[in-house]
This record gives sequence, structure tokens and C-alpha cells, in this order.
Amino acid sequence: MDADVVVVGSGLAGLVATAELVEAGRRVVVVDQEGPQDLGGQAFWSFGGMFLVDSPEQRRMGVRDSLALAWQDWRGSAQFDRPEDAWAKRWAKAYVEFAAGDKRAYLRERGLKFFPVVGWAERGGGLASGHGNSVPRFHITWGTGPAVVEAFARTVHEGVARGLVRLAFRHRVEELVVADGAVVGVRGSVLADDDSERGAPSSREVRDDFELNAQAVVVATGGIGANHELVREMWPERLGTPPAHMLSGVPDYVDGRGLQLARAAGAHLVNPDRMWHYTEGVTNFAPVWPRHGIRILPGPSSLWLDATGERLPVPGLPGFDTLGTLKLLRATGHDHSWFVLTQQIIEKEFALSGSEQNPDLTNRSVRELARQRLGKGATEPVESFKARGADFAVADTLDELVATMNTITGTDLLDVATVRRHVLARDRELANPFTKDLQVAALRQARSYRGDRLIRVARPHRLLDPKAGPLIAVRLHVLTRKTLGGLHTDLEGRVLRSDGEVLPGLYAAGEVAGFGGGGMHGYNALEGTFLGGCIFSGRAVGRALAGSL
Repeated sequence: MDADVVVVGSGLAGLVATAELVEAGRRVVVVDQEGPQDLGGQAFWSFGGMFLVDSPEQRRMGVRDSLALAWQDWRGSAQFDRPEDAWAKRWAKAYVEFAAGDKRAYLRERGLKFFPVVGWAERGGGLASGHGNSVPRFHITWGTGPAVVEAFARTVHEGVARGLVRLAFRHRVEELVVADGAVVGVRGSVLADDDSERGAPSSREVRDDFELNAQAVVVATGGIGANHELVREMWPERLGTPPAHMLSGVPDYVDGRGLQLARAAGAHLVNPDRMWHYTEGVTNFAPVWPRHGIRILPGPSSLWLDATGERLPVPGLPGFDTLGTLKLLRATGHDHSWFVLTQQIIEKEFALSGSEQNPDLTNRSVRELARQRLGKGATEPVESFKARGADFAVADTLDELVATMNTITGTDLLDVATVRRHVLARDRELANPFTKDLQVAALRQARSYRGDRLIRVARPHRLLDPKAGPLIAVRLHVLTRKTLGGLHTDLEGRVLRSDGEVLPGLYAAGEVAGFGGGGMHGYNALEGTFLGGCIFSGRAVGRALAGSL
């Protein structure tokens, strides 16, 4: 045997599984087609959001949360309705219990801390038993994605120093080796060294081949978000037709290769039509990978219009129901939509997802955080996008704004009279404390939460109030991100065959397993669950293997 375990993929789930195996004294080879600069994979680029339940941070912000409420929200969002969801339900229940139990302590033992203001993401806005977070649960890691990666990479590097771990970068797995019905290793190609920057496409020049044998193989290769052809192939009918144009929220190597390798070895893939794509993507003016998009994390005040200038109905409110809004937008026949807002709104409510777009949090600078988040004006990354982004329009009057919006798209889809009608109707609702507009009611209710009032939700005002200007419009695109279906696994992360029996020797963790069970989120994610799902499933696999080998 070359090792006790071969881990395919050096993203967060693979690192967590490897760290658990190191702590148990097991020998591991980690193989990844990218170079050492990409250690941590997609997680490195993340905002660092963590789904936690009844945390000290929540309680300090006046939030009353509980396991029962979180499980109610998870079930209402997941909407499990398939026979294949049996394991996914068990994973979901175990994950929510982890989030309400020792998840925070597990992370703090590894040096992670959290920003004191808890965010309220994916608010839902329907019934109590439906989709969405009833309370704020989005805990931002102090140090964002790089800090999360380092918390586990540190143990992996200690394993390298102890002779327990070999990091085999630029090794592309092309086949899972099967003998007597069990997975016993991997084989593939050694790629030429490449010092491209993190996230950028790398060379696929083959220099050699390799084969590794082990008692078990862990597939932790991520999802399909950069493979737009595969995204369209698996696109669910319930969301309409797939967009002809999408942005990528993940690097090119998130291409679904691991799913195909596992299927060829006999693994069962379930829920391939469950996926999570954002509707608030903007084109990155300084792209790292092809079609590189950044997601706007919006507050609740921007007016959301479709490509023709008509206002989106409920649940198409900023920050409330991602897939519900995506379904509405796909019915319009256009691949883009618009936010219309003011300078006051962008200063208070716009944040950009990603470690590189939040240098104050990523660099753990209290001084920069106070200057950027509490000072006058929007954060510097947001202002940079406003000034340089291809999707941003700024004007003093609505007529000028609409003309610029049409210039951006190169069409005359927008009529100023239509846009003005919706803007004025929304503005009239702010004349007194009473309203029938659910968005106005929601933003007023949001400000009852201390965290939103402090740094997240602007004081309600008319869009055409000259004191709040200038006016701003942002063209929004579909941004690919999470794969919610995946390899069917039991609670130990053992991969199952189509007959429901275990495929000996093969385990899966992270997004490739739908974060556990082939889809523990069901149809919807509650946010802050990407990193947590990688950590929980990687931990489960690592501990199961440590105890069985």
C-alpha cells in the first residue's frame, strides 16, 4: 500500500478529512490536479460564512435561536420529497445538531473566531414552515475563507512534517482502480508544473502517469459550477430554461470530474437536478478565472426589476429567496435583471461575496474594518465596482439612469415611463408608517434587528430623494455556485451503489456528495452551509476511516 487513504482533492473537505486522519496517526496521500497555490480550493475564495445555531454571537445580538427552530427552517427549505432523500434527511438532521452543538467549539479549538454581528441571509419571507432563516444565523469568520483553510491546512502540514502525509500536486486522477468489487486506488496523469496565480487556469500538459494503492479512497473534488455545459444538462425543469449566459462563481477546476470518475467505478449519483445559483452576479472587472463573477450580498432596500423594467413580484426581494427569484427571472425570457438604488443604499447595504472583496475581514484588521464598515461611504471594493464595473450605471436623474442602462445592454428594452411608474409607486409607500408593499414592510422589520440597523439596512427613504443620490442601477446575472446533489453516501461517508449497498473502499465528502447523503440541503440552502457542509462531511469521513483502518 502507498498509504492508508488516498484523498482526491485538496479543497476544504479533503483537508478536513486528512486532518482527522493525521490526528489518528494514519498515512495519507492527497492528490490534486492543481498546484500548491490552490490548496483549499474554492473555500479560499469564500466570505467565510458559517451556519451556527443558538451561538453566543446570536445571543449578544438579541437573537433567540434553537435547535427546534433551525430544524423547522431546514426542513421547510429542503422540502425532501424523494425516496433517495432518506440518507440526506439523516445527514441534514445530524448537521443541524452539529451547528447547534459542538461545531463552534470544534472550530474555535482550531483557532477560528467570528465577527460579532451575525448576518441574516436567505430570509425566506413566506410561511413559518417554508423556506428561509427565521432568525440571523450567518456567522462571518474572522479572516474569511483563508482563515478557515489555514485552520485545517496547518494540521495537514504537520502531518507532512511527521511523514504521515504526502501532498501530490499536479496529479490528475483519471480512474478509480477497482478490484474484486472494491475501490483500491487511483491512477492518472502527472501534469507539468505550473505557477499560475491561485484560481487561474493551469496547464494540462502531461509529463508522466501514476498509480497509488490504498485501503480506501476519499473523493472530495467539489461540484460542477464551472462546467456550464453540465449545469445546463442537469438544469431542473422547475426553474425554467437554463440561461444562455452565466457567470462563474468558482474557478475552472470545479468541473464535475470527480462525479464522473466515481460513477464509472459503480457509485450512485442522486439529485443531479438540485443546484444553487445566485441571481445577483456582476462581472468582475479584474477576473482571475474565465467568466469570473462576484455576488452582491444585498440588503433589502434595492428595487428589483426584470430586463424590461417590470418589478419582480414576491418572493423576488433582495436577500430573501434565491431560487424562488431565479424561477421568476427565468420566466421573463431574459438572462439579466436590474437593481435600482441610491448612494445611501449602496453605502449601507452592498457587500461583495469573497475573501478578496473583503480585505478588512480577511486581513483581520480592526482599524480597516471600522473605517470601511462604520465610516462614511461604501467599502472600497464596492466603490471600485461602481466606478469600474461593466454592470454599474450612475446618474442624477431617472431619465439619465435608464438611458445608461440601455447603453449597457445595447438594447432599448427599458422604457423610462415603466421604470418611473414602479419607482414612484414604491416611493409613495414611504409617506407614512403604513404600507401594503411587502418589501417596504420587510425593510422596516429588518431594522428592528440590531445588526441590520447598525451595518446592513439603510434608513428607509424615497429612491428619488435628491439627498439620497445619485441614483444607481446594477445589471445582474446568474452566477453558478453550489451543487446540491451528488454521490449517495451513508452517515460515515461511504459511497453507495445504485442498489443501496456500500461500494467498498470509496468515501466521499463535501460538495461532490451534496455535502452528505447526496443532498442534505434538499432543494434550497440556508446559506453559511457551504463551508460548514465541507467541514462536517470531511470530519465524518476522516473519523470513520480513522476508526476502521
